[in-house]
Amino acid sequence: MIGLVLLARVLGLFEGLELKTLDTFLRLRPAEPKDERILIVGINESDIQTVGAYPIPDGVLAELLETLSAENPRAIGLDIIRDLPVEPGREKLKESLGTLPNIIGIERISSDRVSAHTLPTEQVGFIDFPVDKDQYIRRTYLGASPPGDHPEADRFRFSFALLLAELYLEEEGFSLENGRKDPRNMRFGDAELFSSQPNSGGYVDVAPGGVQVLFNGRSGSVPFEVVSLDDVLAGRVDKDLIENRIVLVGVTSLNVKDILNVNSVRSSRSGWIYGVEMHAHIVSQILSTVLDNRPWLKTWPELWEYIFIVIAGGLGMLTPRLLEKPILYVLSTSLIGFILVGSSFLMLLIGGWWFPIIPSLVVSVGILPIFYLYDRALRTRIDERQRVIEQTYDAIHSGPLQTLALILQRQESLDSPTVKQLEDLNRELRHIYNRLLKESLPQETQLWLGDRHVVDLRSPFHEVLHEVYIETLKRDFPGFKTITLKVVRFEPLQVENLSVNEKQGLCRFLEEALCNVGKHATGTTRLTVSCLATASENMIRVEDNSSLSSLEERRMKRSAHNSGRGTQQAQLLARKLRANFRRIDLKPGIRCEFLWPLQTENR
Repeated sequence: MIGLVLLARVLGLFEGLELKTLDTFLRLRPAEPKDERILIVGINESDIQTVGAYPIPDGVLAELLETLSAENPRAIGLDIIRDLPVEPGREKLKESLGTLPNIIGIERISSDRVSAHTLPTEQVGFIDFPVDKDQYIRRTYLGASPPGDHPEADRFRFSFALLLAELYLEEEGFSLENGRKDPRNMRFGDAELFSSQPNSGGYVDVAPGGVQVLFNGRSGSVPFEVVSLDDVLAGRVDKDLIENRIVLVGVTSLNVKDILNVNSVRSSRSGWIYGVEMHAHIVSQILSTVLDNRPWLKTWPELWEYIFIVIAGGLGMLTPRLLEKPILYVLSTSLIGFILVGSSFLMLLIGGWWFPIIPSLVVSVGILPIFYLYDRALRTRIDERQRVIEQTYDAIHSGPLQTLALILQRQESLDSPTVKQLEDLNRELRHIYNRLLKESLPQETQLWLGDRHVVDLRSPFHEVLHEVYIETLKRDFPGFKTITLKVVRFEPLQVENLSVNEKQGLCRFLEEALCNVGKHATGTTRLTVSCLATASENMIRVEDNSSLSSLEERRMKRSAHNSGRGTQQAQLLARKLRANFRRIDLKPGIRCEFLWPLQTENR
């Protein structure tokens, strides 16, 4: 499930949720005070009505710029496209633009439209934005090159906001340089403006191009001082609001529709802000990072993000394993979710770090716990079914099967037909349990004999061995057909410390010893099988009375195949249990036995 979540993130299935979560976190930040370094002159609907024309005539813009310049702002940003003259006042505007060195105009790198052809190129910044799939803006450019078909495609351009911030910071002693940690970044002094890559944070394969950074607007419902065009021209704006500030001039009228979809800043206009406000936010973001140590939005390296998701998934698997009570599990997963969300928000607030909260929540308190709880509920139902089966079997086992076992241990006193009937009855009774056992028994506690018979290794081990004995003698081997007397003794053994694999090995030893009698012993009339515990050791012994000629033949075969698979397994198990494994020639017959000490915990 962790792998599937990681794959879903690689494919971008969480991108929309992660971006919306980032928007929400940024909106929920505590309100910041107004940035007093920035003033917005908004040309609103009332201004347009007062002027009586739109676009605003060049002469009015020239008067506005001269009025502002007289109050000594550090920079003036003219966020108005003016590629064609709007009379009257064209010459006056050209004169103003030519004599004011701290004015920055705008252009679009996606076209050849500029604010004023009289401004030198170093005083023109572009206003294009990268737009996400949902049409919201969460990134911005600091610099980029125009597309290949642009007349000046070979000239790298800087953004409108960056040029304004650079003008302001020059007087503070900062100059624009390449980043130290990454040359793709930009830097003012020690403040590095981390660039955004195609897979930064929750983004997946966004279009590369230029120097892109994550947008981190100023929080608060009133982040900047805003005055109108009419206020400035009428002299109603205090000089202190203009002097030594960055002044942005732009349109704030809904009819003009210079608006952008931005969902990460608080606004009375849900989901959008004016273009001039957007540029003010970006300028403030740069100034605050350089001068106020305000966190710049940045992301973890991709590998770290995926490691964090895996760790969160491990936490999601561990919690339901440790907490069995549903109420404790609900409380713990709620706490984990709260911690993840809270730490994510604090890291964004304090350090500017954006990390993958959505896939982390999915694996820690979502998918993995749900699947684990489903698995546990399924196992519980299987266990309940198994208990019913075992109760049914116990009812049979404690009654008729015990009686049959006692009778079969004294079968030497019974005639062969009676012994066969008793064995058939024993097999039929056990078949009721065995049929259900195959459907529900966990694989690790099963022992398969032949193609269909399953033995439950959780049963008393001497009964397991007796079942192995019964099932093995059903095989169509020539040595079994001549046996007329079977002396069997199955008593409880001390096997509390044996593993499931060791029990399986002992069952295979008994099966192999019996098969050797059936396949290789000729003339055998008596078979003695003993599985019991003496005062010092457990014992499994198989003994036959095969003829002397058969004995010589078996001795030769054993010599030729002394390193056969069955012998190797028995020898390996003997070393593990510190047991004695041996074959003894009885003349006539052979005894094959396996003896291991009672105190297996000292192995």
